[in-house]
Order: sequence, then C-alpha cells, then structure tokens
Amino acid sequence: MNDVYANPEPPRSEIDVLPGLTMLEFGSPTCGICYAAQPDIAEATDGLNTLRHIKIEDGRGRRLGRSFAIKLWPTLVFLKDGQEISRLVRPANAAVIKKTLQLVM
Repeated sequence: MNDVYANPEPPRSEIDVLPGLTMLEFGSPTCGICYAAQPDIAEATDGLNTLRHIKIEDGRGRRLGRSFAIKLWPTLVFLKDGQEISRLVRPANAAVIKKTLQLVM
C-alpha cells in the first residue's frame, strides 16, 4: 500500500498508458473519511504485489480528479492497462475492497 499522496499528481496521459492493474485512490490528507479508510485499504491490498497503488490528492484545481469525475472521497478507481474497469466510492470496509479486487484481478 502506498501511504503518500503523489506530488505533483501525474497527468492523465501517464495514467492512461500504465500497464497492468492500478488502483487510484482519490482523497485528501485532511479528509477524516479518507483517514478512517486507510486500515481497510491496507488490509485489502496486503500482499498484492502486482497491484500498483497511487494516492492522488484531489480538490479544487486538480485536473486528474476532474477527468475521472470524482465527487466524493475516498474514491478507488481500478484500472487495467490504463482503462477503468471498476470503482468504489467511500468503501465501507476491507471486505468490499477485497471483493472488488477479486473481480478485477
């Protein structure tokens, strides 16, 4: 699990060409709901070495979040070879994240 927000955020053109499985985590370091979700995200992604995890700080003026139409935090966007295949908005627990990961892997 990546616990550091990308700074600066990568451009969409780089995200769209990422090979393999990627999980984009959109949120903010000041978001209490994002902070509370961290243990669940860590538990769900533990041992998944083939999963690329990129934390994206979202907010006003952040283009990447707008390009993915992010409305609420945290939002997990799952990509395969740069294409969105699933997303979770405010996942309730680790089990929900694990189930989605099983479907996309």
